Amino acid sequence: MVHPELLEILCCPESHQTVREAPAEVVAEVNRAIRAGTMKNREGAAVAEEIEGGLVREDGACLYPVRNGIPIMLVGERLALPLASPGLDAAPETEGADGTGGSAEEVEEDRDADHEQVDADAGA
Repeated sequence: MVHPELLEILCCPESHQTVREAPAEVVAEVNRAIRAGTMKNREGAAVAEEIEGGLVREDGACLYPVRNGIPIMLVGERLALPLASPGLDAAPETEGADGTGGSAEEVEEDRDADHEQVDADAGA
C-alpha cells in the first residue's frame, strides 16, 4: 500500500493525470499476464517480476507498478491495461442536465444554452 500522503502528490509523469491504487483484482490480472509471459512495459520489454500493487492512471489506460512498497513512476515501466478491466472505470461521466448522464462537454453546452449571447460590439 502506498502512503496516502504520497498518493496525493503523485501523478502520471507523462500526462500528469492523477493516479489511484489499483484494485486487487487488477493487480491479480496483471500478475497472471506476467506469469504467462504476455505482459510488456511501454518500452516493449517483457515484464518478468510480479508486482505487489500498482497505481492506475485516472483514465484507466495504464498502471505504474509498485515493488517493495515503492511506486515505479517511470514512463518506460508503465503497463498498459485494457479499459474493460474489472474495477477500472474511466473518468466518471457527469450527469447531464436531463438527468440521463452525459459528458462534461455536454453539461457545459447545456449551461451555455441558458445564457444569452452578448455581442461584443453592442453598446460601443
